[in-house]
Amino acid sequence: MAALTKNQRIEAEITAYSSDGAGIARHDGQVIFVPGTARGDVCRLGITKVLKSRAYGRIDAVLTPSEHRIENDCPAFPQCGGCDFRHITYAEELELKGTRLRDAMTRLGGWEVGDIPMTGADSVEGYRNKAQFPIGLNAEGRPVFGLYRRRSHQLRAIEACAIQDPRAALLAAAVCRWAEESGTPVYDEMAHEGQLRHVQVRSGTLGSHLCLVLRSGKVKAPERLITLCLEADPTLRGISVSLNPERTNVVLGPDASVLWGAGRLNETLLGRAFEISPHAFFQVNRAMAHQLYEGILDWAGAGALALDLYCGIGTITLALSAQFERVLGVELVAQAIEDAKLSAARNGIGSAEFLCVDATEAASRLAREGLRPELVVCDPPRKGMDAAGLSAVAHMAPERIIYVACDPASLARDTATLREHGYRVKALRGYDMFPRTANVEALCLLVREG
Repeated sequence: MAALTKNQRIEAEITAYSSDGAGIARHDGQVIFVPGTARGDVCRLGITKVLKSRAYGRIDAVLTPSEHRIENDCPAFPQCGGCDFRHITYAEELELKGTRLRDAMTRLGGWEVGDIPMTGADSVEGYRNKAQFPIGLNAEGRPVFGLYRRRSHQLRAIEACAIQDPRAALLAAAVCRWAEESGTPVYDEMAHEGQLRHVQVRSGTLGSHLCLVLRSGKVKAPERLITLCLEADPTLRGISVSLNPERTNVVLGPDASVLWGAGRLNETLLGRAFEISPHAFFQVNRAMAHQLYEGILDWAGAGALALDLYCGIGTITLALSAQFERVLGVELVAQAIEDAKLSAARNGIGSAEFLCVDATEAASRLAREGLRPELVVCDPPRKGMDAAGLSAVAHMAPERIIYVACDPASLARDTATLREHGYRVKALRGYDMFPRTANVEALCLLVREG
């Protein structure tokens, strides 16, 4: 068997997908990862990189298109890096995500799981309620907004984004027009010079909120900015400014001050009203979040006490208040906790308490204090939980643990750790919170044995 070489041209069929959505082909027993392909495609490939255990390729030509392949409908795909699957059917995308979740749980977690139910989105367009657009200059030196090209910080300017709420692009365009008119210098990442870095837009059923991210300084011609933004989106409820002088990939600075209107966006979910500040976490797909949280409530049961770790602005915490006498939410982001407390007061929920502390630290402390919740909900970031946090959760001996995961590998690893503490997976579902991307959300119910 001859080893593949860089720049070699071959013909191969795509037979599967990797965890990040790239197609997988095999040539003389060697595995090749090829982005932008569909299962069943027969392609002429150019080999771009060869490693010891795998190779990477690109499409030179699709010789026989797969039945799962569709025409790309976005001029920015795939360069912008926002989507992964504008070239395959939605049914194939859901199949891919269910397979990815099952493979992670069986291969990485050691669980025996069959086909996993996948809840698909009613709409795959315009579902994102949070947009973060970097600002740059085009060839003519005019301010433009867009997204970074895949695995780079090269800006791909766009006029609209198919998966974002349309208001986001309209507001970003208005900010660019303001920057040009006011002479506000656009941030140069390499030189660490300039002022205007990013635009963040949150859009909801009750309006939208804009947050400008500046490196330093004050907003020039604020009245003109307000006028242009209101013309672009009459539902606008407020404009905030966040200063971020650091060389960092983090978009927002530590604080945000109100320039005009409200500093928070109001939103409703499961019949409750929530306050969302620029720094706070809120599910980017409201319709799918509704279904996800209904799934949590289905599994939650009822009792005296529920603990919600990584609670964000308290969406799950407040939802659980209808089924538990007391609910305790834990979150490290201070603004999110402030939002959660405001939302609890606004909804007249007195049984919800919130702690602003690291989830692992809180779980360890509460376990030492002898807290015994019937339910613990864990909704950690992509990296999952650490062993100390999982051990502390298990030490509280809840009857049920509901783990909300945005990364199948982290879910598999953490549930395997919980198995060592006497828990088993009772139910598992997938939710497509991020259509047209490789991300998949999972809901896992674990119960204590014995």
